[in-house]
Amino acid sequence: MDKLRITGLEVSARIGIRDWEQQVLQRLSIDLEFETDAARPAASDDIADALDYGLIARDVVGFVRTSQFRLIETLAERIAQRLLDSFPISGLKVCVHKPGAVPGARDTSVEIDRARSR
Repeated sequence: MDKLRITGLEVSARIGIRDWEQQVLQRLSIDLEFETDAARPAASDDIADALDYGLIARDVVGFVRTSQFRLIETLAERIAQRLLDSFPISGLKVCVHKPGAVPGARDTSVEIDRARSR
């Protein structure tokens, strides 16, 4: 299976378990990896045969900007379900990074791996 990746998609959101975190926008970075078959779009050179990663990125950014969750685990799960429901993908990984969440750590993240229900 081929892979399509979008790495380091930056977006601000209200997220966190503390009251103050729900009052401010915090920077998140999102990595997406999709299972795909690149042979058909490579042969046709037509976006109609490919995953439109620009459309996917805009969808994720719009969703995250208007969301308000406490946990990055919840956000990752909701992103995965939204993409599985909206785009012709069989499986994906979603990694949500929240830099600065742990004092002294460069990054904190959660990565989930989900597949379309058969």
